[in-house]
Amino acid sequence: MDMQSLDERFRVYYERLKEKHLGPLWNSIGSIMTKEPKPKSIPYLWKWKDVAPFVKEAGELVTLDRGGERRVVFFRNPGVADLEPWGWGAATDTLYAGIQLLLPGEKAPSHRHNQSAIRFIIQGSGAFTIVEGERIAMEAGDFLITPAGLWHDHVHEGDEPMIWLDCLDIPLLYKLGVMFFENFPEFNQPVTFPDNYALLRYSAPGLRPIQDRNNLVAPQTVFKWSFTKQALERLGQLEPDPYDAYAMEYINPVTGEAAGQTIGAMMQMLPPGHHTRAHRHVHSAIYHVFEGSGYTVIEGVRFAWEKGDTFVIPNWAWHEHVNTGSRSAYLFSTNDRPVMERLRLERWEEYPNGHQVVTAEFQ
Repeated sequence: MDMQSLDERFRVYYERLKEKHLGPLWNSIGSIMTKEPKPKSIPYLWKWKDVAPFVKEAGELVTLDRGGERRVVFFRNPGVADLEPWGWGAATDTLYAGIQLLLPGEKAPSHRHNQSAIRFIIQGSGAFTIVEGERIAMEAGDFLITPAGLWHDHVHEGDEPMIWLDCLDIPLLYKLGVMFFENFPEFNQPVTFPDNYALLRYSAPGLRPIQDRNNLVAPQTVFKWSFTKQALERLGQLEPDPYDAYAMEYINPVTGEAAGQTIGAMMQMLPPGHHTRAHRHVHSAIYHVFEGSGYTVIEGVRFAWEKGDTFVIPNWAWHEHVNTGSRSAYLFSTNDRPVMERLRLERWEEYPNGHQVVTAEFQ
């Protein structure tokens, strides 16, 4: 058989395969089994000055009746814009993130879902989130978790807008096709514990109530900013980690693992002028600038940031951080590392010679 005849036979063969929803591995193995991670999401940064007006306007347009459930403007990564619906709400391939607004006097209805959720409070006070009957006060800099399957709602008794960052594993569960969502029978669930129950029980590091030896899901639901900042300042008296400077991971005090079952989080402090060494890892991360200014180099591109900005580092992307301000910068970040570790996929690598060459500026 000559080459032309063989080529024609292959062409017809491939068409017949496609008609029967089959595929040839020998032709596709390089695309579907890549030599290293090739996420759809791309490095990206959202400026607070661009996001804030949309959040404010949402407060004028959107009410919190059943159906809408939450007033959130979420981050849509341009790399996954082709996915329907709504790019799966993906900031990275596996993580959703958005800015939620709760106005004075408002109540957000109670519901539950099998997506895990974490919250980082950006600004405001006087609001509470209720998780399985526990009413938890929210203040700027606090970190809260809402494990999968637990009833939760929000109530605002203060006099200023409450704004926080939500992160859920929505894209991961959407990709797996395993979504569940359920409304509470009443608009809000009853409060069955004293206010700030978790803080009363976990008031000192390294100590846990004896009855929590087997409470693996959510023994500590809130981590206060005052405690986190104090821990970072004390850590700051020692030598910094070359890749993350000074960073504290939020953990489950019973298991010692990440506070969230599928979502990790940490707060990072960069001293003035500090420049971390570049590295990469399999897990993806979403960063929110709580305080300070500087830039992060991701895959050779310089992303300048300041207070309120949010940026993403996809899987296996080289990155390093620089504080250009005169005060310490505080970066909150959330990640999918718990999933990668449980699947034994996590991997870490340092960049040769420590720092990348900047080849472009993010616009």
